[in-house]
Amino acid sequence: MAFTYRRIFSYFLRGLLFLTPLAVTVYVVYAIFIFLDNLIPVPIPGIGILMVLALITFVGYFASLFFAKPFFDWFERGVFKIPLVNLLYTSIKDLMGAFVGDKKKFSAPVIVEISDSMARFGFITQEDLNIIERPDLVAVYFPHSYNVSGNVFLVKREKVKSLTGVKSSDVMKFMVSGGVSPLLEHG
Repeated sequence: MAFTYRRIFSYFLRGLLFLTPLAVTVYVVYAIFIFLDNLIPVPIPGIGILMVLALITFVGYFASLFFAKPFFDWFERGVFKIPLVNLLYTSIKDLMGAFVGDKKKFSAPVIVEISDSMARFGFITQEDLNIIERPDLVAVYFPHSYNVSGNVFLVKREKVKSLTGVKSSDVMKFMVSGGVSPLLEHG
């Protein structure tokens, strides 16, 4: 079996296709680990991240206690009074709540008819827009491919169709990957 340059190049590309996502994933996980581990500087590697995780868990537990709620409400009222900090804090809190809070926002994948020959996947983030006197509209978030950003559009309700049988995480992966990741049907 003769090895031609074309065959060697094909093997190289196949190896690149396998190793690049693996290497980038390992690097990102490692970088996050190192960042979190260095938040609390201790000489033993890994103890800092355990301390950070324990602190986050303790604050979550403390915040869930009935008698601690007034303290957290008081703290947030103070943050809300600081102009630029208010904007940043509430935006980050709302975004985190959309993924991990009690009111997850990216759990309703939809397909939106843009024109007769084009549609786009998105996620309903607000069903009720009566505050702007437009009950016929819903807010739909459209993530960008290969990015951590997106756009929110107000779309006529009849142009939005819920996607049943497809997990919202699969739809998000499909959109972020530029349509390369497959959509898997779930029962």
